[in-house]
Amino acid sequence: MFIAPKNTDLLLSEAESEALYLKLIEQINKDFNLANEGIDFPMSISPAELKIQLHEKIYRLIQYKFAEYLNLLYIIDVAEDEVKKMDGSDLVILAEQVSFLILKREWQKVWFRNKYR
Repeated sequence: MFIAPKNTDLLLSEAESEALYLKLIEQINKDFNLANEGIDFPMSISPAELKIQLHEKIYRLIQYKFAEYLNLLYIIDVAEDEVKKMDGSDLVILAEQVSFLILKREWQKVWFRNKYR
């Protein structure tokens, strides 16, 4: 049964421990490209750097390309109700929370694909 990790660091360490970290990077790259928000994280990126760069990308999308940001969330299939619950008064914190939701959804896709294929 899939149990979502409680935060980004736990999620990334779980992906590494299950040897699915590279699959997670592939899934993120794939979905960002589907949303025409090209992001090509190299396979050699560290979990800490992935966390930072994803956060920065989401922050910039919220700040400057809001329609594209919403499209990205739709394509990745981030739960709309979870996003609506967030406090948007601080964009840095919001971008961090949304980055976690994105990672969580992408991890779920990778985990299920690995478990049931």
